[in-house]
Amino acid sequence: MQVSSLNEVKIYSLSAGRSLPEWLSDRKKRALQKKDVDIRRRIELIQDFEMPTVSTKIKVSRDGQYIMAVVVTFEILSDDYSKIVFLQCDRFVEFHSQHGHYYRTRIPKFGRDFSYHYPSCDLYFVGASSEVYRLNLEQGRFLNSLQTDASESNVCDINPVHFLFAMGTAEGKVECWDPRTRNRVGLLDCALSSVTADTEIDGLPSISALKFDGALNMAVGTSTGQVLLYDLRSSNPLIVKDHHYGLPIKSIQFQCQLDLIISADSRIIKMWNKDTGKIFTSMEPEYDINDVCLYPNSGMLMTANEAPKMNIYYIPVLGPAPKWCSFLDNLTEELEENPESTVYDDYKFVTRKDLENLGLAHLIGSSLLRAYMHGFFMDIRLYHKAKMMANPFAYEEYRREKIRQKIEETRAQRVQLKKLPKVNKELALKLIEEEGEEQQVTRKRKQKNLPSLLKDDRFKVMFENPDFQVDEQSEEFRLLNPLVSKISEKRKRKLKILEELEAQEQEEEEEPEGKASDAESSESSDDEKGWVEEVRKQRKLLRQEEKVKRQERFKEDQQTLLKPQFFEIKEGEEFRSFKDSAKKQKLMKKTLGDRLKLEEKVGTLNVSDTTVGSKQATFKLKKSEQQKKQQEAEKRHRQERRTLRRSASHLKSKRGRGRLFH
Repeated sequence: MQVSSLNEVKIYSLSAGRSLPEWLSDRKKRALQKKDVDIRRRIELIQDFEMPTVSTKIKVSRDGQYIMAVVVTFEILSDDYSKIVFLQCDRFVEFHSQHGHYYRTRIPKFGRDFSYHYPSCDLYFVGASSEVYRLNLEQGRFLNSLQTDASESNVCDINPVHFLFAMGTAEGKVECWDPRTRNRVGLLDCALSSVTADTEIDGLPSISALKFDGALNMAVGTSTGQVLLYDLRSSNPLIVKDHHYGLPIKSIQFQCQLDLIISADSRIIKMWNKDTGKIFTSMEPEYDINDVCLYPNSGMLMTANEAPKMNIYYIPVLGPAPKWCSFLDNLTEELEENPESTVYDDYKFVTRKDLENLGLAHLIGSSLLRAYMHGFFMDIRLYHKAKMMANPFAYEEYRREKIRQKIEETRAQRVQLKKLPKVNKELALKLIEEEGEEQQVTRKRKQKNLPSLLKDDRFKVMFENPDFQVDEQSEEFRLLNPLVSKISEKRKRKLKILEELEAQEQEEEEEPEGKASDAESSESSDDEKGWVEEVRKQRKLLRQEEKVKRQERFKEDQQTLLKPQFFEIKEGEEFRSFKDSAKKQKLMKKTLGDRLKLEEKVGTLNVSDTTVGSKQATFKLKKSEQQKKQQEAEKRHRQERRTLRRSASHLKSKRGRGRLFH
């Protein structure tokens, strides 16, 4: 018996490892049990609990006395094993009674799943066809099929309360039919709803699992690893859970006592709360899973695997042990007295983003990662190796950070100085002095202290962002604060002292207690006469500075005027004046309508109406100077040829009339 724990939920595997051969003697078995602890703890709960080949479906009879497993699927019609229907892989449907084989028939297309409708005794078969075949067991014949919009169907189920028939299609939709009227009453597009922001899919999700819970709830599993919980009164899912393996959901079961949904793909079984979606626990069997079955009213869970062996698990939190193996409760209590290491003690939890940063995203879906909640568990040794390769200087950064923390701890034990911000230090010092004066006044008057501007979040950017630095050399500041230069002398001396103390602290030197500075001067009087004199002085300085700036700008303008400027003329054009370029620039700034009117006045554009009511515009292209010169030369050449041309009438012969040389 192997024990694992996740989220403080104990899971006991009752079929882990291979069972001892029957031909071994009792002496040999006792010797092996002494040597091997696993063999000593092994419990053979059900003898020969194996299949000759793989098993795809496992169920328990309603009376809890029989466990059955088959290759494709089956349905138990009675409380025990006396009436069973099997769907085989060769399109045959077999009926078995208590004594064995009873009847065999065949459906037109290959079937994948079927459900039994108890009120009408109809079997509904779905498979590689758009039709749902109906076989009535009371009449013993096939009835008219249900014609669906799907190309193929994978799974189906009938609600145990109001007997609504639902089928999952290959197009990712769920069609709901009313067996009484044989009409479709609802359609859910689960493929579209299963795609969330964190979902990565390669193709269109199809429906691979379907299960009803009560009258209103229905869970749907997709081929891309998502589970959707629906309320039949809404077309939007209540919860969408992703297994993070990208594998089809094979089975969905409901645990009503704890409001849990048990969903399984071929790699992992997850149990999560149907109200909150929070993971309750999960486990990974040693073989690929095909189906999951809950034993009625107990904490036992069984799986059909892609192997002859079938697994049995006991989870005490889900319920008690079945009556036929009630001794399991005592065994689990004994095992809890000797706790062992949990399954995930040597694992590191990582998210998908962490895997991408480590360069291990290609391991998703492999045995090196175990999907859990919104991430994965991976071996802690593999995590450390990948982290060292991705960031080889991580240890040095960690060491420097620890040293810095130690230094900060030692500094906290020293005499604390007033640390001024990097921006607007003089303003901060002024505020500190004003706060000290206000605190003395409030103490005398027994009033409450006002909040400090330096600690107010609304003004913290003013002392952090350099863009808010007060420019004391600006004209506005000097005119609005004419006495600030005199008043700030005292603060500048204080700032200098504080900066020296901070420098000494950074050099890790002991700081002696300072004395009050003798250079502190008494505050100047703030009378009207001094203020007027300071304003006149500042204005005189500003006029002088403005005069110097004008002289500098004049010198720069003179230098730029004396520099020669060169312009390049395009090929085929002749320089006329700078006015032409200015005209072209003005013309290009005008609208198209204004330019057309100007061209029409000049004569280069002719606009006329056509017979069909549209406008026809004819442009005369402007010729370049070179083209004009060439045309004038050709014209002069033709005139010269006309003046030099002579008549050829004297060359005619006298014998012939009008004939030339012969």
